[in-house]
Amino acid sequence: MKLKVTVDSMTYEIDVEVDEKQESGIGPVVIGGGSGPVPAAPATASVQATSSNAVVAPLSGQVARVLVEDGQAITAGEVLVVLEAMKMETEITAPADGEVKQVLVETGEAVSGGQPLVELV
Repeated sequence: MKLKVTVDSMTYEIDVEVDEKQESGIGPVVIGGGSGPVPAAPATASVQATSSNAVVAPLSGQVARVLVEDGQAITAGEVLVVLEAMKMETEITAPADGEVKQVLVETGEAVSGGQPLVELV
């Protein structure tokens, strides 16, 4: 089976072969014959406050929503910002209880991985 995959605006055509001998419904998939390099999946990044108490973006993307404002009290795990990357949304949560000192981004803004999003007190 041939599939077309688009990564970072580059389209690759790949051949996918399913191992029919697997007894369970889930089995390994063999991929080969691609027309270009296939990048490794990104490591899962945990969001944490830096030494400056800034919550940073774990990946590059666009700010879909900002859910907090300056001076707002927050609890650990509360969603602060939602990033969109490759049509998927990632919720950026508070690492601990505290207060928002300053929101550093706005909806629609493009951000890079590691960029501060919200500064906490």
